[in-house]
Amino acid sequence: MASTEWIIDEAPGRDVTAVIPADFRLASGERLAADTLTGRLHGPTEGPLVVVAGGISSGRFAANWWSWAVRHGGPIDLDRARVLAFDLLPGKTDPGVTITTADQARLLVLLLDALEEPRIDAFVGASYGGCIGLAFAADFPERIGELVVISAAHRAHPAATAWRGVQRRVLAFARDCGREAEGVSLARELAMTTYRTADEFDWRFAGTAPAQAGGPYPVCDYLIARGADYAEATSADRWISLSDSLDRHAVAPEAVTCPLTLLGFTSDRLVPIEDLRDLAGRAPALRRFGEAGSIFGHDAFLKERELVGRTLHDALSPLYARQPREIAA
Repeated sequence: MASTEWIIDEAPGRDVTAVIPADFRLASGERLAADTLTGRLHGPTEGPLVVVAGGISSGRFAANWWSWAVRHGGPIDLDRARVLAFDLLPGKTDPGVTITTADQARLLVLLLDALEEPRIDAFVGASYGGCIGLAFAADFPERIGELVVISAAHRAHPAATAWRGVQRRVLAFARDCGREAEGVSLARELAMTTYRTADEFDWRFAGTAPAQAGGPYPVCDYLIARGADYAEATSADRWISLSDSLDRHAVAPEAVTCPLTLLGFTSDRLVPIEDLRDLAGRAPALRRFGEAGSIFGHDAFLKERELVGRTLHDALSPLYARQPREIAA
């Protein structure tokens, strides 16, 4: 994976680390190559602690990949809350390991223990991060106050697994042929067609034909550019591990006992709205469930700023209003 040392936060933050014990094993029995986990803290020195996690391309730089939401005065307000984000697969060697969302939750616990934080006030998770949040709430109910989940459910839908499975085979084939960067680019192009919607493509791109068969159409030019960018950001093994992690995700909704806010989009093909409705209907402490249409499909959590921002504001504002002694109680 490309180094993250060059990333500049939209809002200043500081890295924090936790040692991964030598006896730490993933659910698969495998070990991580890394011996430390890195997170990043933003915001004041005191105040409610909010963990933020996003898609498999995200990491500890939440004020960068979700800059419109994680900012001073924003829906996740760095003036009033401490915000913690963390790297989803520790280490720079990007080993191809079998890691689950429950494993990610256990790694987060190591980071919280290193920070001497027995409990978080809220977990905000979108896409893969929402899956981690559900796993964390189910496995560590005593360590979480609120949970906000956007564009994620309690299980992987078989249709989404089918698309991701093709992507993983493309990645493995290209890696084994010595053309890894091309494989990452192609897999990203395919992934983008599942993140967005047919309506958006119809709205944005003309059907202008290339001069010869095999040449790129305008929509293909867009996908090729997105794939080329991503080829510099990750490795095949890392992507295979995190993609597979999505498809292993399974949490019983009844085990998520903390107050839960859900937001889903009816155009999301990766996380069908029916699955969020099922989660909402079975969660014991549902606080609110919102659903809406969006031309952006699964990527609506990144693009629909007004709706997502309002959901975050409504869920987190009560935390901001409390006094520190009330938060700790």
